[in-house]
Parts: sequence; structure tokens; C-alpha cells
Amino acid sequence: MSRTTITQMADRVSALMAERLKIKGSLEAQVARAKRRLPRDVFAAGEAMVEAVKLSSNPKFLPRIDEEAVAIAYDILVRHLNGVGRGERRKGLALDIAARVAFALLVVGGLWLAALYYTGRI
Repeated sequence: MSRTTITQMADRVSALMAERLKIKGSLEAQVARAKRRLPRDVFAAGEAMVEAVKLSSNPKFLPRIDEEAVAIAYDILVRHLNGVGRGERRKGLALDIAARVAFALLVVGGLWLAALYYTGRI
């Protein structure tokens, strides 16, 4: 795999991160900022891609790059980032808020019933 190919892959991932996650900067900075927003395996793939870009900048290290690992990392990143859309993020956020509210109401209701039971009102 040539330096140009790795650079093109990194540029594509960087453009997807800027478009989908609204994170600007170099690929290394984008991956660092997106740590909490990405699943663990996708974040690891991002770190592998950053490492490949660093190694590809020096011709002596180019043969050390595991081409298969870079291709797998690229596939994982592109597949995840293509699936992330504004509507999906909003839907996930709304479901998360609804679940938290429902859980809080369930806990408060259970405590209220327990208080009524222990005071002898039920």
C-alpha cells in the first residue's frame, strides 16, 4: 500500500468526521476529540488509521505498515461514519432522554409506594 493510498483513505475519513460529527482539524485531532462519541472498536480503528498516516510519512517505515489492518480500520470507520446522520443522532438523544425520565419516574413511584406501605396507609 502506498503513501498516497493511505493519505487518500485518511482524507476520506477526515472528511466524513467533519461532515457527520462536525469535528474540524487533522485526523489525529478529530479522532482525539471524538473519543467519547465513537464506539470502542471504531475509536481503535481511528487510532490505527492515525498511526498508519504517521508511519507512511517516512519512507523507511512504510514497509512496517500492516496493509490489511489499515484496510480493515478504514472499512470500520467509513461504515460507522456513513451510518451516523443528524436524524439518527437526534432520535438516539430523544430515546435516551425518554428512558432516563421513565426510569426516574419508576424509582420515584416505587419510593412513594414504599413510603405509603411503611406508614400504614396502604
